Amino acid sequence: MEHPLIGDLGAVSIEDLSTKVTELYKKLGIAQRSGNAHLCNQLRMAIETYQNQYQQRIEQERKKTGGPNFDGIINIE
Repeated sequence: MEHPLIGDLGAVSIEDLSTKVTELYKKLGIAQRSGNAHLCNQLRMAIETYQNQYQQRIEQERKKTGGPNFDGIINIE
């Protein structure tokens, strides 16, 4: 379930999305140690939102570039 209060992430770069996910995981660890279940749920929703956007962007980049070329690396005969 994605977080309903996070706005449009279309203008955020892939690097910033990755950084934000890392920061949110650190905050989730702190919230878990403190025993704050409600905050943990909110952080998990935010993490899911940012990760979904990150995955969509990575997939778009792969489609634009045609993906990696493994022709010279993999030889199946």
